Amino acid sequence: MSRPFKNRAKQMLQEGKKISSAWAQIASPLCTEILCRAGFDLLILDMEHGPNDIPTLLAQMQVMNGYSAVPVVRAPWNDFVMIKRILDAGAFGVLIPYINTKEEAEAAVAACKYPPAGIRGLAGSTRAAGFGQNSLEYFSKANEEILIIVQVETEESAENIDAILEVSGVDGIFIGPMDLATNMGYIADPSQAAVQKTIGSVAEKVLKSNKFLSTISKDWNQAKTLLDQGYQMVTLMSDAVGLAGLAAEKVKSFEEAFPKT
Repeated sequence: MSRPFKNRAKQMLQEGKKISSAWAQIASPLCTEILCRAGFDLLILDMEHGPNDIPTLLAQMQVMNGYSAVPVVRAPWNDFVMIKRILDAGAFGVLIPYINTKEEAEAAVAACKYPPAGIRGLAGSTRAAGFGQNSLEYFSKANEEILIIVQVETEESAENIDAILEVSGVDGIFIGPMDLATNMGYIADPSQAAVQKTIGSVAEKVLKSNKFLSTISKDWNQAKTLLDQGYQMVTLMSDAVGLAGLAAEKVKSFEEAFPKT
């Protein structure tokens, strides 16, 4: 059955609304379905740090059918071949890591768009194009509907943020605090004053632009603070981290109640 291709999350972001999002990092269709059932607006299926490949990615997106959550995939790299395969599999957007310059941002956009706006190869047989059943519907809307988010996670990227913000087709900027801190010499510690100053500078510039601002959070209190500051998309949880934390909490409670001799 032919279905219209409409990216609900992108429309909400363009309207200035805030959306709920989460990481699907375990590469499990069941975990992905659980997150969908919770009611998130958008899920980031992780191919950079998650054990995903194209077949597992397909299975995750298949279980998302019928739910309102929009599938966005974090690509393993700014590679036009991999981005093409991610989009052909049916992703509604791509989060692209390690974008340091205007030229790299332009390459990321080109990888996501069909000619003449980009270099994405066209095939009607793909899942995205309805296996040939609604190809023109998809082809005519993909360039407009695909959500393109680039990650700022180095000092170089922060220094070039003005130029990156000039790139047409980039919808949002995702600040990666852990990588940024580590690249600045503070391994996994974004609380350092120098890192916070850099994050604040990038955030201020993005909020004055026509792009939306996004990042991660460690808990709801931090997420709420960031959203109140103008961020439109803050990931609220990860299936991997959430399950690990819950498991550790339960074992700790058990061992406190029944100490091992």
